[in-house]
This record gives sequence, C-alpha cells and structure tokens, in this order.
Amino acid sequence: MTGHSHNQFTERSSFPDARQRLREQVSAHDRVETVPLGDAVGRAVGERLTAQRNVPHYPRAAMDGYAVRAEDTFGASDRSPQILRATEGELSPREASPVHTGSKLPAGADAVVMIEEVEEVGDEVEVLDGVGKGENVGPIGEDVEAGDHLYEPGHRLRPSDVGLLKSVGTDSVAVFERPQVAVIPTGEELVQSDPEPGEIIETNGLTVSELAASWGAETTYHDIVPDDMEKLKTAITTHTDHDLIATTGGSSVGKRDLLPAVVSELGEIHVHGVGLKPGHPFAFGTVEETPVLMLPGYPVSCLVNAVQFLRPAIKRAGRMAVEQPPTVEAELAEKVYSEPGIRTFARVQVEEDEAGRTATTVRASGAGVLSSVALSDGWVVVPEEREGLAAGETVAVEYWEWSP
Repeated sequence: MTGHSHNQFTERSSFPDARQRLREQVSAHDRVETVPLGDAVGRAVGERLTAQRNVPHYPRAAMDGYAVRAEDTFGASDRSPQILRATEGELSPREASPVHTGSKLPAGADAVVMIEEVEEVGDEVEVLDGVGKGENVGPIGEDVEAGDHLYEPGHRLRPSDVGLLKSVGTDSVAVFERPQVAVIPTGEELVQSDPEPGEIIETNGLTVSELAASWGAETTYHDIVPDDMEKLKTAITTHTDHDLIATTGGSSVGKRDLLPAVVSELGEIHVHGVGLKPGHPFAFGTVEETPVLMLPGYPVSCLVNAVQFLRPAIKRAGRMAVEQPPTVEAELAEKVYSEPGIRTFARVQVEEDEAGRTATTVRASGAGVLSSVALSDGWVVVPEEREGLAAGETVAVEYWEWSP
C-alpha cells in the first residue's frame, strides 16, 4: 500500500488479503529457554524431544491376579485345573505369585492369570484357564521406548504432555520464549480511574494485554499516551525491541487519529482499512522491522481485530500453531444483516433446549458497546460473498474467548 491520508482510507484491503500481508511481516523468533517441567504447560517446544527411558521400564502385570510360567497353565480348565504352589517373589516351576495391576512381574514369570480365573485353596492356587506367554503382561517399553521422538519444535505442551515427559525422565524442557508484545493504549480522553465528564476509563489496552497473555505472549502494558505525534512516536520507538506492538485507538481517519501517520513517518504502512465489521479502521505497519498493529478505539472493533489479527501474529512470532476456536451449530433466531464484500462478526447468545440450540444476536450494531461482547457467548461469521444470513439458518457459532 502506498500513500496515506488523514481524511480517508486510501485503500480498503479485503480481510484475507490483510491477514496474508500481516503474516508476511511477522517473523518467528528463535529465542529458546529452558524451564522446569511444571512451568512448561502452554509453552511451545523449542527442540525435538525424545524419550530418555522406557515406559514402563520393567515388565509389569496388566491385571490383578497371579504371575505364572505360562507353560505351567497349559490345558487348565474348570473341570481340570492346574494346581500351583502359592509363593512370593521369584518363581520356580509349578509356582504362582500374587500380583496387582502395575506391579513388577517376578523373575521366572512370563504371564499373569486374572484373579477371576483362579481359586485359592490353602497354600495352593487352582488355575481354571490357561494363559499364553506374555498374556496380561505389559512389556518393557510398551507405552514408550527410549529414543522415541515425542514432540517436534512448535508443539504447544498440554498437561498430558508434561505428564508423559516426566514419565520418560524429563524434568526440564527447552521451549521458545514467549513472544514479547507491547500494548499501548492511546487517546487524550482516557484515564485509569475516576473519570470526569468527557473522560473514559481505559479498557481496551488492558483487555488486549490480558488476551495477548492468554494467547502465549509476554506483555508490556504501557501507560496511556495522548493524541500527540511526538509522544506517540516515542512510545512506539521505545518498544521496537519487542516482537510485536499493538496500539488501541487512533487508527481511523479523524483529526485525532494520528497513529497511521506516526507509523508512516517512522516506518511503513502496509494496511489501513479492512473489509470487516465491526472494525474496518484496523491498520498495521512496521517500524524498525517490528510489526505495529493499530487496533480501533471502539471496544468491540478492538476485540474483533485483536482476535483476528493480533492472535495469529502472536502465534506466528512464538512458533505456535494457530488452533481454530471451538464452534457449535445453532439456528439463527433472526436475520443477520451484512454488506457484500464485508466479513461480518455478529455477536450472539446461545440458548439450548430439547429442540436444539438457538443463536440470538446481541446488539447487531454498536461497536462501542463493550457489554455486547462481554455478555455474548460467541459470534457468527458472515463471509464476504453473503448478503446476510436468514432467520432459521443453521450457523456455526465461534466461541472466540478461548486461549490455546
């Protein structure tokens, strides 16, 4: 994109094109750190991880019962049981030793007879059904073998993953550092508390900062910056050592929307204006090779753009997969209006009864109404090629406020 104007968008990018341009400007960093296993959940693996030992590292009983030599049970039946001597520990021929699920198989044993298939008579065990060699036994390495490749770089570790890593002898793990994101709220009308008439409590920057952290970033929540060219320049250049900068407010084309001009003077603007609703005044550029995402000041527009642009940028910078949000199908209770060529995000509440799920729009207009997002369950996406969605249509509701 070339040129910039304060009184109009010089070019409105399509949503897919804007996403692709942003992707091209975000680089995945290579910084790796080692953290204790207990701190690794949610982190992206920084190197290929392999098993250091077998799991299990000993042959174990897979059932409660008696460990035996399989050949001593051949031919056993209800009418003609094999009689073995009960013992503890290492087995000699014609002996059986009690075992529990997970316990080590005694030396000399090569199978386990389930407790349901034996009768205990004094110091003897009557085996009522024969077993084959290895039956009801978990061999060494049955779960994981030493040297097995477990996870590749970029895999986001889940609680079950760290459990597996601990089982194979890992107590610390190399992970990519969390991408560093600076969040800069802008606007001379913003205050942190006790607003006077004409002042507004700053919420966008705080919300975006918390969302960025939930998406895997290390965030710096900057003080409010007023609508002043030099102060905005200073705030941005101070944070070009971060992987990403996200600003809130001042991204449109009004007299106080200075950020596109600031970024243009410091670096380059790549997108200013996107075909999505709410949130078309989104812009992004680069300053000293650091992507700067300029999120609109209206709260709903800000959140939509944060989810659609900042979230994938954080994932790319931190070498994390961009998982799709969970969705549910529901029937629209009313028509959803949209413009051709515009991707629309309609906030909805979902109700469920015996007949199924119903999605009802929550303030279809009003990008400045934060409660319309906070009180909604998710949103329905209307693609660019559709002119709205009809009442009664089955739609996918995205539960956007979701962390992975």
